[in-house]
Amino acid sequence: MTNDAHPDILRYTAFASDPAGGNPAGVVLDASGLDDAAMLAIAAELGYSESAFLTAPPEGLGEPGRAFTLRFFSPKAEVPFCGHATVATAIALGERVGTGGLTFATPAGTVPVTVAEDQATGRLRATLTSVEPHSEPVGEEDLAEALAALDWPAEDLDPAIAPGIAFAGARHLVLGAATRERLADLAYDFDRLTALMHRLDLTTVQLVWRASDSVFHVRDPFPVGGVVEDPATGAAAAAFGAYARELGLVGEESVLTLYQGEDLGRPGELTVTLHSGDARVRVSGVGSRIEA
Repeated sequence: MTNDAHPDILRYTAFASDPAGGNPAGVVLDASGLDDAAMLAIAAELGYSESAFLTAPPEGLGEPGRAFTLRFFSPKAEVPFCGHATVATAIALGERVGTGGLTFATPAGTVPVTVAEDQATGRLRATLTSVEPHSEPVGEEDLAEALAALDWPAEDLDPAIAPGIAFAGARHLVLGAATRERLADLAYDFDRLTALMHRLDLTTVQLVWRASDSVFHVRDPFPVGGVVEDPATGAAAAAFGAYARELGLVGEESVLTLYQGEDLGRPGELTVTLHSGDARVRVSGVGSRIEA
């Protein structure tokens, strides 16, 4: 592949109608002239937690003009799946090809997305459907190391949210905070947590405080991506939704609201929908273009 020295790089925020909120992502709608090194360089230059790159779809995938191959790069490396960059890309496409269904072939699997006008904000809203989720327990030594890196005493964990590793396209360590104050006070050992996350093949650590039956506040350290914290994390929201259902924290048929980014000054809102009889998780949010 050759490198296109001047690809059209768009900037969108996901999970907020205000460009100053939510999680920003770079979006390259035509990355056919870029090799992996060039995509990584663009992601590093932008400095967002992830950027998305579109190329032609595999043969037979989806409707022509509405199906694509979608890859994600953090400033440090390619990641298998990124929810906020998927939402940002879908909204960018929706503005150009219209609302309706889109299909993305990602490294984690096929991800369908629906784009529609959000009646409350007038913005476009994208709803992604995750790949099949699953979870696994976290070992006692690994949990102890995570708490040490975060400088969280074990008694600051919410006993109702068992620590575990949840997957819905990428792996996330889920830890429940006993109080909102515990969640707000985040100052961790970057190198120590990075080393643990590499060893466990984690994309983020999903820190969760439960405000009510269906409302959660979350934060996502993302040192393996080269950033301290991800402002709004769709992949982790999908993984957590499935994990919360598995733990019995929420019902089989539920709509959850996750607030993220407040402690960073970039408030965002993620809607997580669970349907009985379907293990996959829907994650939706509005988005907005960031003018360069």
